[in-house]
Amino acid sequence: MKLKRFSPLAAGLVVGALLLSACGSDNNSSTGAGTSDSASPAAAAGTCASGTLNAEGSSAQQNAIDEVIASFTSDCADATINYNPTGSGAGITQFTAGQVDFAGSDSALKAEAGEVAKAKQRCQGNDAWNLPMVTGPIAIAYNVKGVDSLVLTPEVAAKIFKGAIKTWDDPAVAALNKNTKLPSAAIKVFFRSDESGTTENFQKYLSGAAPKVWTDAPSKTWPGAGEGREKSSGVAEGVKSTADSVTYVEWSYAKDNNLGVSQIDNGAGPVQLTGEAVGKAVAAAKQAGTGNDLRLSLDYTTQEAGAYPILLVTYEVVCSKGLDAGKTALLKDFLTFFSSTQTQNSLEQVGYAPLPEQVRTKVEAAVKAIS
Repeated sequence: MKLKRFSPLAAGLVVGALLLSACGSDNNSSTGAGTSDSASPAAAAGTCASGTLNAEGSSAQQNAIDEVIASFTSDCADATINYNPTGSGAGITQFTAGQVDFAGSDSALKAEAGEVAKAKQRCQGNDAWNLPMVTGPIAIAYNVKGVDSLVLTPEVAAKIFKGAIKTWDDPAVAALNKNTKLPSAAIKVFFRSDESGTTENFQKYLSGAAPKVWTDAPSKTWPGAGEGREKSSGVAEGVKSTADSVTYVEWSYAKDNNLGVSQIDNGAGPVQLTGEAVGKAVAAAKQAGTGNDLRLSLDYTTQEAGAYPILLVTYEVVCSKGLDAGKTALLKDFLTFFSSTQTQNSLEQVGYAPLPEQVRTKVEAAVKAIS
């Protein structure tokens, strides 16, 4: 499916967008996106600048950004956007080295790792901003024959991924799934072998919601049990082709591979992964950055009814200033379109949750401030 910039698809998603933005503005109009099929590229994204942008990073957002690029460039024929999904760590490295124009990362730049200073140097002495653009729910995805529904708590999930729970019919799993016949088969865990923001965010959830079990400090590398595969596509394909297996992976990859998706019980009852459930969690996030640096602090321990707690936000890491004028114009056009209400709403069709309106409007304003 290709997202059309002004297609009727968005109209069918307005209800979902309203649900996701319940604690933000009720106004779903956008200064960045048009409202009819006849709208021009200039109306949607400024001037529809020509040129080429190269970007690299998060594979978590690959399905989303690929669709957005295809839609944007179908209208802006003189624009080329290249995105290489090498993983968040590689994306940040390439951005700070000046090899790409922006990076996709599932974790904001870290001052303690020297990333903030390196990014400022790359931006010719100007700040780099973390702009949340893609909300990627993380599914605990599984392939267990005959198991159509699976409920997990943070503690049980942590023990599975630590290797402490070894079989599907373990009493701890069975107690949460009394109406499900679980096999006695060994659990096969797959994890990301490359440096991954998805890995870090999943560990943030485990350490935050089950700190007594998951005692490792969250990082882009995996300290737990299992077999490593590269990228989101690798772990998803591993589970799809392996009976009795489980992994952590973005919702879009779980959907693409027809994998089972666990319901998560953080203490307020099992919650199914839906766009609305993720939106409730994102809307509660607090801004950790200042000004137009829109780093978010997610609450992985939330017990709000109906909120799905395991998620990541992919940031587009950009120079606030420092790119040449041509690239800056195209970057602003592309990110204006990416952050528009209509584009964000459409992303739910490929396994992502739209940004809540109170977050989206801040992103839109930050993009306008790039110079």
